Amino acid sequence: METEFGLAHVWSQGDIVTKTVALLLLAMSLASWIVIILKALDIFRFRKLAQGSEDFWHSEDFAAGLSKLGSDDENPFRLLAIEGREASAHHRNTKAHLHDTLDVSDWVTRCLRNSIDAFTARLQGGLAILASVGSTAPFVGLFGTVWGIYHALLGIGTAGQATIDKVAGPVGEALIMTALGLAVAIPAVLGYNALVRGNKAILHKLNSFAHDLHAYFVTGARVSGTSATVVPMKKGV
Repeated sequence: METEFGLAHVWSQGDIVTKTVALLLLAMSLASWIVIILKALDIFRFRKLAQGSEDFWHSEDFAAGLSKLGSDDENPFRLLAIEGREASAHHRNTKAHLHDTLDVSDWVTRCLRNSIDAFTARLQGGLAILASVGSTAPFVGLFGTVWGIYHALLGIGTAGQATIDKVAGPVGEALIMTALGLAVAIPAVLGYNALVRGNKAILHKLNSFAHDLHAYFVTGARVSGTSATVVPMKKGV
């Protein structure tokens, strides 16, 4: 009697509410895995770009360092370097704007921070989906279980038989919805936590790179190490 139990039997015997809950859980699961896979690929790519950012400081001038960051327009380290260069040049060459009340350090800091904030928003895109799925999927599955048990009990009451063999099957099948809800929620929660840790690591490297860029555009040299020594690099553009 294997065909009388299991997911196929739940689907065939379920009403529109049960099937809607099952399809909703399926959609939530697909959305979660798509976000997890795409964001994980992004993290791996950005980690590889972060490893190449150190080569930037082993260049003869800024232009050579920029070329070592590649030509990828989505490279956050390259975009940050360009933003810092443009901010420094704008502050140096423009005299009749409100930013004249800021010194070059504050102006470059503001521009670099805006660039990092924009990348952070992009990096965190999709995480809200995982958070929503992780927090709501168990309750969606629980609703399916309650609905299934309710109809199972109605059927048992109509049949007038309440023996254990008549109750166990329908109620057990209804509990499958709770299991499905947990199966959807757990990967979403684990994926969310892993992606948040990966994003923090990338943002830490990006902030360190921005700190060095700030020192370079303000003082002409990169701050290096805990002793605050500087590593000079020509300001060629």
